[in-house]
Amino acid sequence: MSARTEYAITFTRPDQAELLAVEPPAEPLGPNEIAGRTLVTLISVGSELRGGYRRGPFPRVPGYAAVCEAEDIGAEVSGITAGDHLFVMGPHRSFQRCSVNDALRVPDGLPPETAVFARMMAISMSTLATTAVRPPEKVLVTGLGLVGHLAARIFSLCGYEVTACEPSALRRDIAARNGVERALPALPLDDPAYIGKVGLVVECSGHEQATLDACRLVRRAGEVVLVGVPWERRTEIYAHDLLFTVFDKYVVLRSGWEWQIPLHDTEFRGNSIFGDLAAALQWLAQGCITVAGLYDLAPPREAQRAYQDFRHERAKTLTTVFDWSDCP
Repeated sequence: MSARTEYAITFTRPDQAELLAVEPPAEPLGPNEIAGRTLVTLISVGSELRGGYRRGPFPRVPGYAAVCEAEDIGAEVSGITAGDHLFVMGPHRSFQRCSVNDALRVPDGLPPETAVFARMMAISMSTLATTAVRPPEKVLVTGLGLVGHLAARIFSLCGYEVTACEPSALRRDIAARNGVERALPALPLDDPAYIGKVGLVVECSGHEQATLDACRLVRRAGEVVLVGVPWERRTEIYAHDLLFTVFDKYVVLRSGWEWQIPLHDTEFRGNSIFGDLAAALQWLAQGCITVAGLYDLAPPREAQRAYQDFRHERAKTLTTVFDWSDCP
C-alpha cells in the first residue's frame, strides 16, 4: 500500500467536530483484507450526537456506515476486483480497511449515497428477525428519526399494518411524502381501533413515556421492543408504573439491540447482521425502499455545521451523507 495522507472527522471536545489528518495503518494489508478510498459515509444522528459529539470520550472518530471503492486487495481475496464499490461498517474516514468478510459488494447501478442507508435499515431488521408477531398484525413505530422512518417502511413492506407516531410535524411530513400512510402526532391511547389490538411496538424514540404508553396500548402478550437508546432521563415516571403494566398485560418488553443476532449466518441460523445488510442493499437496488429527500449531501469539511444543525434541530432532513470525493 502506498503512503498517503488520510483524514477523519474527529470529535475533539464537546460539540466540536473537525476534519483532521490521521495516520494510516502501519501494518501491511492482510491476505483476507480489502482497503480503498471512501466514497460516502452517513451520520447516525442519535448515536453520534448523544453517544460521542456531546459527551466523548475525546478525541473520537465516529461513524459506522460507509461505501468505499476497492483499491488494495489481499492475496487470498476472491470475488472482488479493483474499482468495485463496497459497503462496510466503517467510520467517517477518507480510507476504509477491513476483512473481506465484513464487506458487501454494492449492486451494480446503486449509487453509493443510496447504498450507505443499508446500515440504518439493518437496525430494525434485527427486530423483524426476532419478533414473534407476524403479518398482517398491527405494528406501531414510535419516533420517526431515520431508524424509525426506515422501520415503518420496512415493516409495511413485509405485510404488517403499520402506524407511525411522531410529535415532529417535519418528520411526519417526510414520512408522508415517502409512503408512510399513517403517521400520528402521539400514540392513539384513546382509539378503540388500537387499544389492545397492537401486536408490536417498535420504540425508536428512546423516550420512557413512549415505552410506558406502548405497554398500555399493546394486546396481551404483545411486544414492545426498545430500538431507540434512552440516552437520558426525560420524565418523572416511576418504575412501578411500567412494571405493573408489563405484569398486568403480560407484555413482552425487551431490548431491540441489533446485535442480538450473529454477525454472519451460522449453520443453524440464517438471520444475521450481514444477511440483513445484503437484503437491505437489494431492496434499495430494486427500489423497494427509496431514500430521496431523507438526507442532505455535504463534504466532510462541513461536519461541524451538519452536527450543529442536528444538535439544535435546524436540519430539514433526517441525516447527512458526507461525500468524500473531494477530501479534504
